[in-house]
Amino acid sequence: MNGVLSFDTAAAALRAIQAAMAENKVAQLDLANVRYSDSAGLSCVLAVVAGAARRGHAVQVIHMPAGMQVLAQVCEVDRLIG
Repeated sequence: MNGVLSFDTAAAALRAIQAAMAENKVAQLDLANVRYSDSAGLSCVLAVVAGAARRGHAVQVIHMPAGMQVLAQVCEVDRLIG
């Protein structure tokens, strides 16, 4: 993922990630190039992790931006991401 993961981009990002996951191409979600994320971005990441878990797969989220980590902690969902 690259750039901004926000209300404006999260839905398209989620569709792209889900398409890649359907082809079993995603085992890691690398957020190193995400320079900004809001609650919609966090929701997108949570949806990816939950969707993989429903299918019996694990997705490792790496390089989560500090702001997203703080938001996940405040919302008490950080343990869901790993």
